[in-house]
Amino acid sequence: MKTIVYLLSSALALLSVRVQAQPRLETGSQKPMPAEWIDKDTGHKLVRLTQLEGNNESFYFHNNPFVKQRAGEGDKMVFYNTTPTGKRLYALNLRTLQAEPLSSESGRASGEIVAPKRREVIYQRQDSVFATHVDTKKTRLVYVFPADFKASISTLNADETVLAGSRGGEAAREILRKYPEKKDFFPRIFEAKVPHELFTINTQTGELKKIHQENTWLGHVQFSPTDPDLLMFCHEGPWHLVDRIWHISLKSGAVKLMHKRSMDGEIAGHEFFSRDGKTIWFDLQKPRGETFYLAGSDVATGKETVYEMTRDEWSIHFNISPDQKLFAGDGGDPGQVAKARDGMWLYLFRPEGDTLKSERLVNMKHHGYKLEPNVHFSPDGKWIIFRANFEGKSQVYAVEIAKANS
Repeated sequence: MKTIVYLLSSALALLSVRVQAQPRLETGSQKPMPAEWIDKDTGHKLVRLTQLEGNNESFYFHNNPFVKQRAGEGDKMVFYNTTPTGKRLYALNLRTLQAEPLSSESGRASGEIVAPKRREVIYQRQDSVFATHVDTKKTRLVYVFPADFKASISTLNADETVLAGSRGGEAAREILRKYPEKKDFFPRIFEAKVPHELFTINTQTGELKKIHQENTWLGHVQFSPTDPDLLMFCHEGPWHLVDRIWHISLKSGAVKLMHKRSMDGEIAGHEFFSRDGKTIWFDLQKPRGETFYLAGSDVATGKETVYEMTRDEWSIHFNISPDQKLFAGDGGDPGQVAKARDGMWLYLFRPEGDTLKSERLVNMKHHGYKLEPNVHFSPDGKWIIFRANFEGKSQVYAVEIAKANS
């Protein structure tokens, strides 16, 4: 029988083993699922992208995992593979589904930073920061933190010259050691009001700078994808108690609040930049758990765009397509803030006026939401890539936005 190629995009292609109709199955209804199937509840095709033993996980929703193809060989996606020997970074060729290791087998790599211009993945082991080329696998040492400055990198700026992160004092680290569960450490670190600071590292000179300090918890640090001098950060803590979303200019040091809460119980968070860097998008609820929006604040003017959605459509995380015309969401189980009765779906959203029109892509009823799916659009916007555990272990999947023909 003939072998055929299903295009995931001009830069993203997946191989099918035989010419035959894809099985229509309830996603997660059997373990294992086939390599490809059509979700019987949505009519959309799914493909398992990862094949390695252990647990395979794609990046957090706002961290870009992709490196563009060269000479038509296929785009690459960086992901994590975890086994009893450690946590290791791999590059997956999205045309052939071949995975190649980037970091060493033993130990634990951390950090989810891709430098697409240099074609490198940047990660940290203990106090040392490394960069590995996704094609040649050549690895270089980028930086070693001083013994008196324990910190982790979080993000890389648009021209790939500056890394940044946030750092808490010893009191914050002690709370984390004593209370490792999020439900325990989250309120305690917020209430402690311990000093935190934002820092940068020049990747060319190795200069470490402390750029901003507050006696509150700072986190969720993200550089603008287009402005190398603009760094977004948040005030961490219970969302109804913080004005969360801020940015700082590396040139001037000016700090600006991007969304001011306007009522008791209002929350805003899980912020991320638009592809052109002009808007910061975020989950907005006014008040918490009652009305649900995806909101965007213009970086330059502060003007806000707000799209309303239903309780069931609310998602833990959202993302935006490369052409900035569509959004995706990863849904949520009844234990999440929305208390949705029927929210365990991956969604595609199309803005219509001041609302979002949703389309269900994947039935996630067999997925455990303690592992957040964290949706990403493929480089051409034709597929949604996510992680899930409905086969028992975590794997990375792609669902096609267009409905299947068979």
